Amino acid sequence: MIIKFKKNYPQDSADRLFTFLKDRGFTTKDVSSDNVKIFGVIGDTLQIDKSEIYAFDCVEEAIRIMVPYKKGSREFQAFDTVIDLGDGIKIGGDSHTMMAGPCSVENEDQMMKIGAYLKAQNIQILRGGAFKPRTSPYSFQGLKEDGLKLLRKTADRFGLKVISEIPSVEVLPLFETYVDIIQVGARNMQNFYLLKALGKSKKPVFLKRGLSATLEEWLMSAEYILDGGNDSVILCERGVRAFETYTRNTLDITAALAAKELSHLPVFIDPSHAAGRVSLIDPLAQAALAIRAHGQIIEIHPEPEKALSDGAQSLTFDQFTALMSRLKTSADALRIPLQ
Repeated sequence: MIIKFKKNYPQDSADRLFTFLKDRGFTTKDVSSDNVKIFGVIGDTLQIDKSEIYAFDCVEEAIRIMVPYKKGSREFQAFDTVIDLGDGIKIGGDSHTMMAGPCSVENEDQMMKIGAYLKAQNIQILRGGAFKPRTSPYSFQGLKEDGLKLLRKTADRFGLKVISEIPSVEVLPLFETYVDIIQVGARNMQNFYLLKALGKSKKPVFLKRGLSATLEEWLMSAEYILDGGNDSVILCERGVRAFETYTRNTLDITAALAAKELSHLPVFIDPSHAAGRVSLIDPLAQAALAIRAHGQIIEIHPEPEKALSDGAQSLTFDQFTALMSRLKTSADALRIPLQ
């Protein structure tokens, strides 16, 4: 439920309302703007008759939220969530934030080359896989904690932030130690025990859409994290499974637009996993910018032909430099800050 206060409302009435709600087992969240005082009431508000709320003379309007993803909806919060990573780096709002790095952390030499390159390109967020949940048990599974340590070492040397994918609840303490943003992969989107644990984390969570997940299922997964108290959730559309086999996945631009319309959370695009082919990444990245997604995450590698995973969809440094040049031209034309 959303409660809108009257202008110049009596504070003693507001205090009594908050006490009433607390005594009934509800919590509240301030979602006010500069011009209006609004609070969200969290809990099963069907237990409350709206007439009980209107009995408090501070209340102008009480509105029930009908969608199941309450905390992530624009009914609950009209303004966009902006996540502050520190050091002047913010995700959300009007800006378009780039994240880049290898699919897998392989060795220190690889990571130092990538870190130096990203620093030169003014990319502030380094992505990299340390734990690699793969379709085949015989594929490279990642360097695990050593990989996280290399990500952190690289980021600290070049002044970057780190995002990496978590495979399970058991390793959450490692991610709390080494990374700045915890990524939930597509196959873990409905790992509800993991989502609940991340709801108690202080780290921002980057939630990828599942392989065949509906928009509502995706937003409900975000709701698990939000309901745990973690307000810093980023949605990522990475392509869904379709009947097409030429591409790795099918990028659902419509779902990304709909997520922006329905939710106040930042929405990212992953053109690398959607395409699965280097030749398709550039136009998909341009599409992400055109729909004013809040950012994108792209795989790069110094030598893609030698990559231990996802070499076919990893851009070389020269290819990524060219892509960034074209994105900068488009961003300037659209008046979108690119960072």
